[in-house]
Amino acid sequence: MASTRNTLEQLSTNIHESMGLRRVEPVTPLSPISSAKDIGRLPLRTFGKLDVDRIMPDPQQPRVSFEDTEIERLARSIQTHGQLHPIRVRWDEPLGKWIIVSGERRWRATKSAGLAKIDCYFVEDKVSDAEVREQQLVENLLRKDLKPIEEAKAYQALMELNGWNGKQVAAALHVSTSRVSRALALLDLPEPVQQRIDDGTLSKSSAYEITKLPDRHVQSDLAKEAANSAMSHSQAVRRVKQRRGKKSPNPRKGLHQVFYADNGITVTVASRSQVNYHEVEQALLEVIDEVRHRIKNGIQLY
Repeated sequence: MASTRNTLEQLSTNIHESMGLRRVEPVTPLSPISSAKDIGRLPLRTFGKLDVDRIMPDPQQPRVSFEDTEIERLARSIQTHGQLHPIRVRWDEPLGKWIIVSGERRWRATKSAGLAKIDCYFVEDKVSDAEVREQQLVENLLRKDLKPIEEAKAYQALMELNGWNGKQVAAALHVSTSRVSRALALLDLPEPVQQRIDDGTLSKSSAYEITKLPDRHVQSDLAKEAANSAMSHSQAVRRVKQRRGKKSPNPRKGLHQVFYADNGITVTVASRSQVNYHEVEQALLEVIDEVRHRIKNGIQLY
């Protein structure tokens, strides 16, 4: 677990760069002539530029899906502002190429931008295949745009790599155990249903409810219905209960809506009268203001 924490610290600054956000300024090259500003600074052998054609993606990289629009957006950013964080590469003697450890998106964007060279950090220490896989998995999990099934598969791969359970993965990545367990449950769904989740036609919260059905054909039918009718989460819960033979409660007048957060917290919105989502949003904003006021004044929750 300590290894994963170290990897998290090493990779966290890479994520913002790959999404077009920058927090790190470029390293100023040392002057070839002795200068007072260069005293105490030394160029590092582990940093430099490489021809993009001397680099190749890792064939075992867990992430295989890259959105063309995101690559083009990052390419335009690199053309305008330059590359402000290096990718990490390691040498592969049999292939005679530098293999990407992390930063494949930046490499793709640099090629798309028509640039011949890319800034690299050279991993010269002996790194095992397991360590490389772990670094790539952790970096993928740090991404905010990771698709639900990609996230679930990364959790699963990290568990298999380290012999961990879901609780250990959650602790290492600083996420809730329920987020990991709910994500892993999605992998039990049929492949077409998983595809609906990743393309956004089926919400992952509704999909999680569908995992509670034992029959895969029934899962597929309900997922298709939910995707075609834009079924809400509460509707999905009722339909799953009906399919499992559980009696659904009588419909209430007004509103009773439950929202589920990834950290395991549920937020219930109730109203005696009929309201729309704009009114719900306004009520939630008012509640957020009240919560922030309590935080500012040090009011304890318990």
